[in-house]
Amino acid sequence: MKLVSWNVNGIRACVKKGFLDYFKEIDADIFCIQESKLQEGQIDLELEGYYQYWNYALRKGYSGTAVFTKHKPISVSYGIGDADSEPEGRIITLEFEHVFLITVYTPNAKRDLSRLDDRLQWEDKILKYLLDLDKVKPVILCGDLNVAHQEIDLKNPKSNQGNSGFTIEERGKMTSLLDAGFIDSFRFLYPDKQDVYTWWSYMNKVRERNIGWRIDYFILSRKLANYLKDSQAHCHVFGSDHCPVFIELEPSFNEM
Repeated sequence: MKLVSWNVNGIRACVKKGFLDYFKEIDADIFCIQESKLQEGQIDLELEGYYQYWNYALRKGYSGTAVFTKHKPISVSYGIGDADSEPEGRIITLEFEHVFLITVYTPNAKRDLSRLDDRLQWEDKILKYLLDLDKVKPVILCGDLNVAHQEIDLKNPKSNQGNSGFTIEERGKMTSLLDAGFIDSFRFLYPDKQDVYTWWSYMNKVRERNIGWRIDYFILSRKLANYLKDSQAHCHVFGSDHCPVFIELEPSFNEM
């Protein structure tokens, strides 16, 4: 079973830059996107064989998530609990027979860290949510988590110490998540692999020189570790300032 997650930084723009070519080529069982940046009715994606689920932000042209799946879920929920408490369209949860799949677009703490406190509260809320779900059945969490966890996960860790996405607090929340019974699928398989990133600034020649950050993840309940066959960052795929991330599970989670 193949799963993909991609912060497309605007799905309408990404479609013009080859999104559908990659979508068809990868032929994922489940394909999640973040930062769709649109409202209902602003795009008509013809994805034959896929159920589509969208969570739109109230603010136009901002945030938003979607999941395209070949497998019809048992249930779908948007946000956590009361939908009014999550107006930015950042979370979709799909329940399948044997697992929950959650796609998330984590809030950025902002360059001046003015949103750091909100971000840390978000992390606590998400962790509790994941732990509650994990008591019922295993969890697959994917998306742009807006944090480089370890120094190996960004090109210039020393000069970025304390910057948004690489603060002690944000990195600590990721550590707490993993310590609570989850794995970072990529680092689980490739603990020492260097120079693998998923986001690059649009500044001149930054991506060409691979000066990036690994901030997009598949996080799995540890009990799913034995089903993890591969985890990749498809750095060769353009169309956004992020690249898609990919995992393969064997067998299908419907057979677990």
